[in-house]
Amino acid sequence: MSVTSTVVPARLGSTPEDYARLGIAHRHIEPREDGMRTDGSPGTFEWWYFDAHLADGAKLVVVFFSKQFTDLKKPLTPVVRIDLTLPDGTTIEKFVEFDADAFYASTETCDVRIGDNVFSGDLHRYTIRAKLDDVEVDITLTGQVPAWRPETGYWFFGDDAEFAWLPSVPQGAVEVTYSSGGQTVTTTGVGYHDHNWGNASMLDLIHHWYWARGAAGPYSVIASYITAQKDFGYETLPVFMLAREGELIGDDGDKVTFEELGRYTDQSTGKPVGNVTRYTYTDGDERYVVTFTRHQDLTAVKFIDDLKGPKKAAARLVGFDGAYLRFTGELRVERYQDGELAESYTDDALWELMYFGKARP
Repeated sequence: MSVTSTVVPARLGSTPEDYARLGIAHRHIEPREDGMRTDGSPGTFEWWYFDAHLADGAKLVVVFFSKQFTDLKKPLTPVVRIDLTLPDGTTIEKFVEFDADAFYASTETCDVRIGDNVFSGDLHRYTIRAKLDDVEVDITLTGQVPAWRPETGYWFFGDDAEFAWLPSVPQGAVEVTYSSGGQTVTTTGVGYHDHNWGNASMLDLIHHWYWARGAAGPYSVIASYITAQKDFGYETLPVFMLAREGELIGDDGDKVTFEELGRYTDQSTGKPVGNVTRYTYTDGDERYVVTFTRHQDLTAVKFIDDLKGPKKAAARLVGFDGAYLRFTGELRVERYQDGELAESYTDDALWELMYFGKARP
C-alpha cells in the first residue's frame, strides 16, 4: 500500500487580508515594525542584525538575539554576537549569552539593550555599541536607501507558522570605531541592518537560503533565494530589491530567476555551495543581472558545535547537521536594454548560505 504525503503550502503574505490582519500598510513602514515583535517566550525567536564592509578592508557583523534560534524551547535568553574580520584576514568571533533580566526592547521603535550593549534607531539612523571580552565596537549607521520589505515581510507556512523579515536599512553609511587586542581603529564604510522574527523553528520551515546584499555604482541590491523544507514541497521563495541612487526600481519576486553555478561541497560543513549565485530580474525590455562571485569564506560553522552536553548528544542522535556559511567576493550589477549591455558596475559584497536541512541528492 502506498502512502501519499500532503504538501503544506508556503507563501509570502501579500493579500489585502494579510495586510489587514497584521495591521501594517503596503509600502509604508512604521518604526514599531523594527521594535520587538515577539514576547521572547518559548516557541519564538527574534534578532536584530548589522553588517558592514569597511574602508580599511575589515568586515563587521553584530547581532542581538532574543535567544539562539536553534533552541526555541528556551525562554528569553539574550545573546550578542560580534564577528570581526580584520584587514589581514584574521577572523574574531565572539558569542555571549546573558541572563533574561539583562534584556530590554521597546515595542514602539528599535531600542534593544542587552547588558551594556545597545542597538537602537528609527528606520534611518542607528547607534550600535557592543563589548564582548576584548572586542568592542561603536557604530553609527545612517540610511541611504529607505526601509523596505517584500510585501508584508511575512512568510506563512501552513496555517500557523510564520517567519518575518524587515530590511530596516537596505544600505547605509557607516562610521565605526572597533577595538581588538589592544588596537583601536576608526573608519567608515557601507552597512546594512535587518530584523527577523517568528513563531516556529526555522529548522522545521526552511531547508536553506542564500541571502546577499551589496552596492555597486549607483545600484543597491538585496537578494535572497529561500527553499522551504520537504513538508512544504521544497517551495522556492525568491526575494529581490534593486534601488538606483536610493530610489526603488524593482522588487517583484515573480520577475526573478536564480542560478547557482560552480557548485562544490564545503569540506567543513558538508554542504553544497554555489561558487557563483546569480539573480536575473526581467522587467519589460530591461533586464538586470546581479552576480555574486565568491572569493573568500569568512565563516563556515556547524550549529551542533554551539550545543553542549545532552542537547549536543540528542542532536547527533537525530542526525541534525545545520550549518552557516558567510562569504565575501565580487558583486556585479549589469543592466541590459533590448538585449544590449547598457551598464556594468562591480564592488565588494557579503552574502551567506544558511542551511537547516540535509543536503539533497
